[in-house]
Amino acid sequence: MNDQQSSQSLHSPADLGTPTPTERASGVVTPRGDGRGESGMVSTLASNNGIPTPPGKSGDMLLEVDRLVKYFPVRGGLLQRTVAWVKAVDDVSFSIKRGETLGLVGESGCGKTTVGRTILRLLPATSGKVLFEKKNIYDYSASELKKLRRDIQIIFQDPFSSLDPRVPIGESIGEGLIIHGLSKQERHQRVSDSLARVGLHPEHARRYPHEFSGGQRQRIGIARALALQPKFIVCDEPVSALDVSIQSQVLNILKDLQAEFGLTYLFIAHNLSVVEHISDRVGVMYLGKMAEMADRIALFESPQHPYTHALLSAIPIPDPRVRRERIILKGDVPSPLNPPTGCRFHTRCWLAQDICKQQIPAWRNVAPAGQTEHFVACHFAPFTRMPMPGETESILGKDETTVVHHPESHQDQ
Repeated sequence: MNDQQSSQSLHSPADLGTPTPTERASGVVTPRGDGRGESGMVSTLASNNGIPTPPGKSGDMLLEVDRLVKYFPVRGGLLQRTVAWVKAVDDVSFSIKRGETLGLVGESGCGKTTVGRTILRLLPATSGKVLFEKKNIYDYSASELKKLRRDIQIIFQDPFSSLDPRVPIGESIGEGLIIHGLSKQERHQRVSDSLARVGLHPEHARRYPHEFSGGQRQRIGIARALALQPKFIVCDEPVSALDVSIQSQVLNILKDLQAEFGLTYLFIAHNLSVVEHISDRVGVMYLGKMAEMADRIALFESPQHPYTHALLSAIPIPDPRVRRERIILKGDVPSPLNPPTGCRFHTRCWLAQDICKQQIPAWRNVAPAGQTEHFVACHFAPFTRMPMPGETESILGKDETTVVHHPESHQDQ
């Protein structure tokens, strides 16, 4: 892994400060960007520097990501000067509790994988912090980072390309053990145990990657991540290239290992059904920013961001007699080279108003009573029922009950 230190900040993270509420216009609900409804009740902003705190004691936090930014330079001209920046990840904050699985979803190109790789310092961050057990890993020296590698690992999306085709898989799994100074006997035992835990036989260690099926290669990737006995694993779309039956086997292996060793996962995926199955909480990204984050059940039952609502409408229902009303988003995802001003989703959102084009929505906790957190970046959240396309004028203009205000006492988390 790359041990390069994080570069200095090239750009300040986008300002997520509270926008000034606009006066009510005819047929437009007053935005909740300042956390206040018409009754003056206030939604609590994300505390701890914008990092949502999941249920449990703060001492249980294993990983905290604070205002993470990753820009890639675009170079041009004879001297290859930097002419633009690809804003792959722009001001992303979240936290993961020890033993928890956080699912991260979004369209291709939204920055999910970049978040995972930047957390592990496979990519240097432009700015921001990543605290692992309360220590900023971007301040680590090369020797400290080498020790940290035992605690944080990654399962790659394509196991075949991540394995050396000229090396038996036993040597690939044991390579990290050599780096960290384990004896030959210890390495052999650790490799055999890791293979056994993912359903493979010890004699498979002498075989080469091309001799295995796709599902078996993914199990090898899991065994390699497991060999160093880490505390935290980034699962970068580990089942996206597998058949459905093989997906279930791999997911069950991940859940069994988590229960046995208390592992913590950042699970990156496209398949919302898979994320619902394995995750405790779910974060939704759009064009480099976090759109919504909540407990799995709360997010799937009551999404508070239009983009999340559109994603959930695409999940097929395994019953031919039941149909879900599908929301088809118009247009293409804007380029991260030149993202839209204000809310980045406003170019495709059926609820967009002028304020959405002008001001970045605050990252707010809109959780109702009995729910610890439901963070969303939308001027008009929370909703009792998300308006569908075509209902915008009647609902936003006449029926104010689509927006609900929660008492302040429920928001002091």
